[in-house]
Amino acid sequence: MFWELLIQFLSLEHRREMRRYLHNHQNKDGGWGLHIEGHSTMFCTALSYVALRLLGQDVDDESIQKARSWILERGGVTSIPSWGKMWLSVLGVYEWSGNNPIPPELWLLPYSLPIHPGRMWCHSRMVYLPMSYLYGRRFVGAITPIILSLRGELYVCPYDQIQWNQSRNLCAKEDLYYPHPMIQDVVWGCLHNVGEPLLNRWPLLKLRQKALSTVMQHIHNEDESTQYVCLGPVNKILNMICCCLEDPNSEAFKLHLPRVEDYLWMAEDGMKVQGSNGSQLWDVALSVQAILSTGLNDECGSMLKTAHDFIKNNQVRKNHSGNLSQWYRHSYKGAWPFSTADNGWGVSDCTAEGLKASLLLSQIPEEIVGEAITKNRLYDAVNVILSMQNDNGGFGTYELTRSYNWLELLNPAEIFEDIMIEYS
Repeated sequence: MFWELLIQFLSLEHRREMRRYLHNHQNKDGGWGLHIEGHSTMFCTALSYVALRLLGQDVDDESIQKARSWILERGGVTSIPSWGKMWLSVLGVYEWSGNNPIPPELWLLPYSLPIHPGRMWCHSRMVYLPMSYLYGRRFVGAITPIILSLRGELYVCPYDQIQWNQSRNLCAKEDLYYPHPMIQDVVWGCLHNVGEPLLNRWPLLKLRQKALSTVMQHIHNEDESTQYVCLGPVNKILNMICCCLEDPNSEAFKLHLPRVEDYLWMAEDGMKVQGSNGSQLWDVALSVQAILSTGLNDECGSMLKTAHDFIKNNQVRKNHSGNLSQWYRHSYKGAWPFSTADNGWGVSDCTAEGLKASLLLSQIPEEIVGEAITKNRLYDAVNVILSMQNDNGGFGTYELTRSYNWLELLNPAEIFEDIMIEYS
């Protein structure tokens, strides 16, 4: 149901241009890479294949046939990395029993433990948050004819004969950037074979229910404090699925839908989804500095005034999260984000560039660039920058470093490295 709602929300032009973008960047071998110039990977090829089919591409289309051959020559999508396993499980073309555990109960642990999710790098934390909810609920979308067809298209043997438990740790060699350390296989094996059966039975089932409720509170807080834009596109869509699962008629789900547009970008090669809801503040702050360095203040006066207004309007003026420690959030009062104030996540270097541009503009007469930003707001920006300095002297991006490098031993994402904690 969710996929049908989302696709219906996209206009016919969106769908056409998304297909065009994927076709434009299909590699000669039939696959897709993590980057448009990169080698084909199972993660990107399988998800691009599924996306095209959901967007209406026929199973006999030449590009689809080439992609399917690439997938089947490598044993089918049982070897898709863990993030892909999760997405396909939600869709209904992979079984949750073929996933390594993403236990929502981790959010109930004491924060003093180094493995608490609140100590993770915010991008990983905000992605694994809704993932843990979907895993804990074992959510599967509606099994429609196209889902049944995909079950037959993506595997080398009949779907009901696949050994899912043996697929948990499979990863195609093209995708294996960060192999699991042995400790992970031991941890996931124990959780899968012992922990999960217990947590899905009374009385521990109550613990799971409490964990799911806690996770959903964190999801709502992230949504509300970012005006439903969220930190990035992955956690935005995952949060939206969770809100739909909780209640498809909820106000939260309705508020999520229109903000999908924030991430869509029409370019010469088709419709794409950006890695954030833009880079507006970053671009404006640096452009202002470049223009001012030329000394063409009078010639560019109207442009500088508009840019100045944008910078002032997109400083984070207050913390939206109430008790920040409850939501594991840093104080961003006075910060500038990478994109817009709606996003709400302050970034140290974006704040520095916004501060510098504001100081430079304050030295130009008001009749050219408008009223200067107030001193108190400048002080707030300085305070938030200094608050992000780590003990080693370096600065975090969004937050201070909260845990230890050894946490990378538990990084379950085979396609990314150094994603578990914030680094200077």
